[in-house]
Amino acid sequence: MSTQAPEKHAFQAEVKQVLDIVVNSLYTDKEIFVRELISNASDALEKLRHTQLTEKEIADDNLPLEINVTTDDTAGTLTIQDFGIGMTRDELVENLGTIAHSGSKAFLSAIKEQGGMNDNLIGQFGVGFYSVFMVADSVEVFTHTWHPGGEGFKWACDGSGEYVIEPSEGQRRGTKIVIKLKEEHKEFAQESRIKGIIERYSSFVEFPVNLNGTRVNTTQAIWLKPKNEVTEEEYKDFYKFVAKSADEPLDWLHFSADAPLAINALLYLPGHNPEIPGFGRIECGVALHCRKVLIDPEPKKLFPEWLRFLKGVVDSADLPLNISRESMQDSALVAKISQVLTKRLIKHLADIAKKDEEKYGKIWKTLGGFLKEGVASDFAHREGLANLLRYESSMTEAGKTTGLQGYIDRMKDGQKDIYFISGPNRKAIESGPYLEAFKARGLEVIFCCEPIDDFVLNNLGQYHEKQLVSADQDDLELPEPDTQAEGEPLDEETTKGLCEFLKTTLGDKVKEVSAGKRLVGSPVVALNADKMMTPHMRRMMAAMSAQSGQEPQEMPAVVNLQINPRHGLIKNLAAMKDVNADVAGLVAEQLLDNALLAAGLLDEPRGMVNRLNDLLEKVTKA
Repeated sequence: MSTQAPEKHAFQAEVKQVLDIVVNSLYTDKEIFVRELISNASDALEKLRHTQLTEKEIADDNLPLEINVTTDDTAGTLTIQDFGIGMTRDELVENLGTIAHSGSKAFLSAIKEQGGMNDNLIGQFGVGFYSVFMVADSVEVFTHTWHPGGEGFKWACDGSGEYVIEPSEGQRRGTKIVIKLKEEHKEFAQESRIKGIIERYSSFVEFPVNLNGTRVNTTQAIWLKPKNEVTEEEYKDFYKFVAKSADEPLDWLHFSADAPLAINALLYLPGHNPEIPGFGRIECGVALHCRKVLIDPEPKKLFPEWLRFLKGVVDSADLPLNISRESMQDSALVAKISQVLTKRLIKHLADIAKKDEEKYGKIWKTLGGFLKEGVASDFAHREGLANLLRYESSMTEAGKTTGLQGYIDRMKDGQKDIYFISGPNRKAIESGPYLEAFKARGLEVIFCCEPIDDFVLNNLGQYHEKQLVSADQDDLELPEPDTQAEGEPLDEETTKGLCEFLKTTLGDKVKEVSAGKRLVGSPVVALNADKMMTPHMRRMMAAMSAQSGQEPQEMPAVVNLQINPRHGLIKNLAAMKDVNADVAGLVAEQLLDNALLAAGLLDEPRGMVNRLNDLLEKVTKA
């Protein structure tokens, strides 16, 4: 039986300063102390497991490698015990009597040099244990080293300037921390509160974590396992756990790398679009871990914004953490992790698209909007993302899509551009006048049926050295058609006179009026004269103004009107303008509105309805 008397030790002056910083300034969330203590307990068990490989005798070698947490809301205490490596008296002084092995003076100097607590101190000082004094009136640590002949000791401190070490009989191997909570923090003596914290931060600790006799961390960290040791069912169950979802994922990426960075990641494509229109933007659902301990449930800069639909886990042993483990220091390192994983995910999606079109079709239908956003906003990954774009086109069946590479593979010899056209849906595009010129020449046109589509393709600009060109542009240079249009056109002088009449009648509503060769079966077409403002982009900007509560800005369309000199209606109009100028004027305005309607540029249809009534009245009189 030990006869050693209790030893009272005073912290050095700078250590008192460090403790004050830890308690009052370092941690932003007081519940973090539970994570820190459980992480320390896990480290102690891991050290013992390695010691068992080299040592023949271990004290209490029959004890399970587990962590036991006990709450007592009556006494206002929380106890955390492990059967790990334990500590000797000297180790108690070294580990708990001195804050941060790197030296408290160096710690304070670093704070002073950096102008206060900031991310440049990450990973330099291990002071997690002292976070307990944010909530504790007093702390007692009971410990027994793994050495068979070792003694048990008790370390006690109330967070002031002193601590006491004394022998403690009857201690088993490992460490038990008994926390007497402050009155205002007795919530941490409630089982439900502690269970929530363990589930949030320590669900994947290697060893069992038992709360009042019941194991809490029942989910394995499968992202650290080899792929061939994880079943499909385990992958799906883990998705439901991390995504808090009842559905199944569309797919997942299980990625591991040792160099140049140690990264283990399990990233899921959710089974549904998690961003419901009208409910705002979601946050990325990928949690950041370091050695299975949660660091940040929603890291802001781990992935590009367009990947916010992802669910899963990223774990890196290389992460330098600040002394509180609450923030990351090296933004360059985080950027490198982001770059590696983003490129790998894009490659994974490209592999699916190549090997399983049906599966990729489901992914595109569910998450394609995010990938389009990436093309428009992420220059670093734009080229890879462009390979993932999928659209219907004039050469695909309804409901079937093509990629840009597929379009290029079908290109006619000598074709330099990839053509696309915007519209509310396939049927509207096919019934409009814009496809006529391209059908006559056997040229494929991509259908952009979402408001963001033409914005995306205009931003992309080119793909594999082929320019992306909107089919509604006025200055397109198209080859001669494969077949000539039927019917004799108006002569050059009559056509010129009609164009002048239309320009005079329509005034500022059109920039120019001309005869063109692109129309086959339609009398007129409104061509976009403003390359920077497509019809869809106009609608997007108007919608954005409405959502922000701003007064809608008038953005009149700038169009050139092109007529078809072979069309019967145009021929009749050319004759009518000299006989009945009033009716001809109404017809001219109606033709423009028809063209604007087909182009998605008619903002106010009521004037067109009134004019139609006037035309009907004049026709019935005749």
